[in-house]
Amino acid sequence: MPSHIALQADLRIILEAYSRRRTRAQRTMCGTRVRRDAEGMTSTRTLPAQFDAQASSKQYSLTKILAIWASVTAPMGLLAWVVAPAIIPHTSLHPGLVHWMLMVVGMMWLFVVSLAVLWHELGGLHWPTLKRRIWLNVPRDPKTGKPRKMLFLWAAPAFLANGLGGYLATRLDMAWTNWLPGLDEPWYANAQVLADRQFQGQWWILGLALTSMIFNYILGEELLFRGVLLPRMAGAFGRWDWVANSVLFGLYHVHKIWAWPSMIASAFGVAWAAKRYRSFWMGVIVHGLEGFFIVLIVAVLAGWYP
Repeated sequence: MPSHIALQADLRIILEAYSRRRTRAQRTMCGTRVRRDAEGMTSTRTLPAQFDAQASSKQYSLTKILAIWASVTAPMGLLAWVVAPAIIPHTSLHPGLVHWMLMVVGMMWLFVVSLAVLWHELGGLHWPTLKRRIWLNVPRDPKTGKPRKMLFLWAAPAFLANGLGGYLATRLDMAWTNWLPGLDEPWYANAQVLADRQFQGQWWILGLALTSMIFNYILGEELLFRGVLLPRMAGAFGRWDWVANSVLFGLYHVHKIWAWPSMIASAFGVAWAAKRYRSFWMGVIVHGLEGFFIVLIVAVLAGWYP
C-alpha cells in the first residue's frame, strides 16, 4: 500500500476514535447536569436552607468574628473613656455635644471597617454581589425563600420585643452598676442634658442628629452587625447565630457599659428579624424605629421644649 494511502487511513482511524470519546464525554456531562437539576428539584430542603448550604464554606471562624468585633469595639471605648474626658475641659462646646460627636466618629469607623471587610472578601464592591452578600433585599419567606413585602409587618412585633427586653433588663442595669460602681454613667453621656433652652436656634445640631441616625441605623452599626457579621456567623454558632449577634452587639456598647444588660436584651428583636427573613432592611427598620427622638431634637431647637 502506498505510504500516503496508509497515512490517510491512520488519520481516519484516529479522528473516528477522538469523535467517539468526545461524544461519550458530552453524554456523561449532560447526565451529570440532569442529575444535579433533578436533585435540586426534588430536594426536601427549603430554599433558605439550600442557600445556607451553598454559603457554608464562606462562614467566618469564631476568631475572625471576634477580631472584627474588637476592631470596632475598642475604638468606641477609647473615644468614650479617654478622648472625651481629655477634650471636654479644653473646649467651650457643651460636653454632651462633644460626647455625641465622638460617638458619631466611632460609628463612622464601623462603616470604614465594613467596607474594608467586604472589599477583601468579595474582591471589590460590585453592587449586585454586595446586595446578595449583605441580604439587601425584601424579606424572604422562611419556608419558600420567596421575597414578600408583607413580611415587613413583622418589624412591629420585633420592635416591641426589643422595647420589652430593654425595659425588663433595667433592673439588671442597676444591679450591674451597683456591683461595679465605677461603671456609672457620666452626666454628659445622658441625652437628656441636651434638652436645654440654650440650644434653641442652633440648627446645626439637627445635622449632627441626622448624621448620627444614618451611621447608627444604616451605614454603621447595622451594616457591620447585620450586614457583614450575621450572614457569616452560622458556621461558628449554628442556629443560634442571631443570639450571638445580639450579645456581641450589646457588648460593643462599651461607651454605654453601665447599660450592658439592657443593650443586649434590646437587640434580640433586631437580629432575629434580620436573620429569620434574611433581610438587611428588617434590621434597619427595627433598629431605626427608636429614632423617633429626632422629634424631640426639633422641638428643642425650635424652642417648643422644654
